[in-house]
Amino acid sequence: MEILQTVNLKKYFGDTRAVDNVNLTIQEGEFISLVGPNGAGKTSLVNVISALFPPDSGKILFRGDDITHATVTERVKAGIARSFQLVNLFDDLTAFDNVTLAIFSRQGRTSHLASLAHLDHDVSAEADNVLGQFNLSSKRNERARDLAQGERKLLDVAIAYALKPKLLFLDEPTSGVSTRDKGQIMDTIASVVRGEGITAVIVEHDMDVVFKYSDRIVVMHQGAILAQGAPDEIRKNDEVAMILLGTSGPDAFTRKD
Repeated sequence: MEILQTVNLKKYFGDTRAVDNVNLTIQEGEFISLVGPNGAGKTSLVNVISALFPPDSGKILFRGDDITHATVTERVKAGIARSFQLVNLFDDLTAFDNVTLAIFSRQGRTSHLASLAHLDHDVSAEADNVLGQFNLSSKRNERARDLAQGERKLLDVAIAYALKPKLLFLDEPTSGVSTRDKGQIMDTIASVVRGEGITAVIVEHDMDVVFKYSDRIVVMHQGAILAQGAPDEIRKNDEVAMILLGTSGPDAFTRKD
């Protein structure tokens, strides 16, 4: 079943075609990677879908409903959430309080945001459960600013997850962390989203991560979709290899210089 569809979606910034007539269909339960060189339009597409940018033209359908002109809040309520390449945390609050803020926001209980010390049991239990799912229980009472980069990345995803999305966009969830931490972060994210049946789309540059975790890969170039398919299909696509790596051939994505 289709969860999201864009129809002839466009977003230009002057002469730059950031999103150029994109027709993308995402099936419920998929784990998709959105890849492409810098400036390909990946984050711009996510920004338009999540209402940070208005489209110039085209449509966005979510579970069959036209959300092209819906606000960020309306899209979150419908079931769309995202994390950011540059993590979007309240650095002076603890990991626990950051998650409770998301829960209160989801519930529309903004009057509680200034009185976090008086949380009710249900919110507290849910926040602790979310932290546990993302292996952050031991960091519960640490301020966000004191967390390691990989932990900050996981907390950012945990906050988006606490909004209970049906469709979750993750913008470079492994950027700025070590190779070892990348695997731990992605294992945690994949376990949670697949276990909960959440549809996930990650914007990612690390092709090892992309090939390991994706059900489908969508390749963008100059604002448009260049190719899409299963990891094995994309691995064998010489045009994609040339665009992403500057080289092609059967071993392009495994070749080490």
